[in-house]
Amino acid sequence: MSRLWSTWGLRMLALALAILAWFIFSVGQRERTGETTVEPFVTYRPPEDFMILEPPDRVRVRLSGPERSLAGLNPFQVSVVVELRDAELGRQEVALTSDNVVLPPGLTVVSIDPNVLALQLDRVISDLKPIDVALIGEPAAGAIAQEPSVFPLVAVVTGPESKVRALEALTTTPISLDGHALDFTARAAVISPDPLIRVVEPSMVDVDVRLDIPGAPGEDPTPSR
Repeated sequence: MSRLWSTWGLRMLALALAILAWFIFSVGQRERTGETTVEPFVTYRPPEDFMILEPPDRVRVRLSGPERSLAGLNPFQVSVVVELRDAELGRQEVALTSDNVVLPPGLTVVSIDPNVLALQLDRVISDLKPIDVALIGEPAAGAIAQEPSVFPLVAVVTGPESKVRALEALTTTPISLDGHALDFTARAAVISPDPLIRVVEPSMVDVDVRLDIPGAPGEDPTPSR
């Protein structure tokens, strides 16, 4: 009887040791978890013919997951997408959740900062705007520059309605008068003073610059004002 109990005792001890060894091995193999913070770019998807005025381009996202995955994480693997297809004109407050975050498998979102974005939506329109010519430098031989003429006179622009309506005129890249004493023609690019307003066409214009020399034969000695 004692030998039977001794045999079963050894078996139970062996089983207990096997379970303990498995437990120790599994704990050792179990990956440790940690946290890290990334600042991914935010991609916005506004309704058609709408745009967002100066939206935040990044947010801070706190992530949790296996340390091995966090150590090998490329920040460009994480992004934030904001859908605004049902948004309306004007100010919008959009709450961010883990559903807005695109990230590799095995990682989870702990927090987003800020978790609410205040956005201003405006309608996109097109319009015609006059073109002003920018002249710089000093003509030669005492010549005086007269009002230049530009062709075409206007350009098509597109952008947020509030900014397009407020824009009075476009301008050209600067045209230098240095070394010029006679009339000349130059090509210049049309530029917008607002980065949210895009020049559609024309992108280049022809500028005729007239230079008068006071006292020259056939010229009115009185400088133009």
